[in-house]
Amino acid sequence: MTHSTPLIRFFPMAQGELHPNHKVIPAGTELWRVHKSKYGPGQFNPTLADLHFGGGRFDGTLLDPYHSLYVADNALTALAESVLRSVPWNGERRVIPYATVHGRSLSVLRTTCELRVVSLIKEVDLAAVRRTADLLDDERSYAKARRWSSEIRAHAPDAVGLVWQSRRNRPEDAIVLFHDRFDDCHCKALEVLEGQGITDLGSPAGLKEVNRFLDPLWAEVSQPEGW
Repeated sequence: MTHSTPLIRFFPMAQGELHPNHKVIPAGTELWRVHKSKYGPGQFNPTLADLHFGGGRFDGTLLDPYHSLYVADNALTALAESVLRSVPWNGERRVIPYATVHGRSLSVLRTTCELRVVSLIKEVDLAAVRRTADLLDDERSYAKARRWSSEIRAHAPDAVGLVWQSRRNRPEDAIVLFHDRFDDCHCKALEVLEGQGITDLGSPAGLKEVNRFLDPLWAEVSQPEGW
């Protein structure tokens, strides 16, 4: 895996020290990922987020241009984090647009060595990086979350990612990994488990499996017209 190091390092910018708490993901852990099918199962997403608009919560930006890979510790959490994003729930069954799964896959990776990540799971973990749960729960705060992700990275140079409690499938773990932290020691830290997962979430068979996973959360993806 190749990556570039920015010539100018902008972080840390915030005054004062952060003291991130760490968590170790053991070797042999299975990690599930929903991704665009055009990307390989273990390929980091190279798209950088705008500094202020769009993008994922902990995506890299032009000021800190790392590629990201979002995973979860089980299939339901990976799906929920992908398709339930910003979907309101009034207690009735949630029907999710088909477009959320079209052209996407569910893949399984397995760690071949321990991965050290910064924990944002407990309130004490958030306090250690001088934040509150708003960093994770406020859908309007993505730009601030990306900025603080870079602050955390600057104070935890040995961490390869972040882990937090999924807000769409509590109390399971959601994780983001940073491509530029996967040096020669980590370049083969993720192996793809071929034949597992769902190759095409938008196919009739794939959609059936997706809805089977989502059923305990009272959610389903709608079928496209003409099926």
